[in-house]
Amino acid sequence: MRIDNALAWAVKQLEGGESPSVDAKVILASILGKSQTYLFTWPDKTLDDTEQVQFEAAVAKRKRGEPVAYIIGKRDFWTLSLFTSPDTLIPRPDTEVLVEQVLNWANEHLSHPLSICDLGTGTGAIALALASELPKASVTGVDFQQGAVKLATRNAQANNLLNARFVQSDWFSALDGQTFDIIVSNPPYIEETSPYLDEGDVRFEPKTALTSGHDGLDDIKHIIKNAPAYLNKGALLAFEHGFDQGSAVNTLLTDAGFVKVKTVKDFGNNDRVTLGQWR
Repeated sequence: MRIDNALAWAVKQLEGGESPSVDAKVILASILGKSQTYLFTWPDKTLDDTEQVQFEAAVAKRKRGEPVAYIIGKRDFWTLSLFTSPDTLIPRPDTEVLVEQVLNWANEHLSHPLSICDLGTGTGAIALALASELPKASVTGVDFQQGAVKLATRNAQANNLLNARFVQSDWFSALDGQTFDIIVSNPPYIEETSPYLDEGDVRFEPKTALTSGHDGLDDIKHIIKNAPAYLNKGALLAFEHGFDQGSAVNTLLTDAGFVKVKTVKDFGNNDRVTLGQWR
């Protein structure tokens, strides 16, 4: 089967999905170990038997709804290429807004090398993006799932980021005696009964990394309550949260004594990030 014929077949198989053409190209490029540009440049190249079998199997998985990031085992985030696994959430573009906001704050407070903690690190996406942009910072990522810790460590090594480390921890449980200039988190924030859990890629992602109580705020409340003991004076606490949770998270931070609290919108103009500074 030629490359152009393989792509045409895959698009037809995935018809009715969110992005059949994009998915087909990403999957085929991954299987061939080539860039998507190669697919356009050499449309008459023929897949060998192994490549064709792998491609057909991967397209079948995507047709069943499995996320492309799990099928190919990778996802780009920020300037990094990250390994993915079903142990963790798939990094999403809107989370880059959280990284941007933390970097904006960090660049105003660079009088000394910063200590940063990423709670619920998953693939390590946030921690590693910050580590890549702040090479003098010391970044610690924690996750309750040992599989996530191993994956994040692998991603740090693959991206040659030596200023990030990852440890298993139930939020703050392994951080006694440590304090940070920045604590950042993209915690579970979906309501347990949300119909969103039955849609798209989310169906295949770990529910423990998605849901947090009846209003989706249990973990955010826990972090806000306990974070002051781990924050240096004037330190930053920043969250990603649901599109309709900006006001609630803003109030929670303000009531807990944080100052300069603000909520920032994502690329879709939805409330997505709220951050505040400890006194």
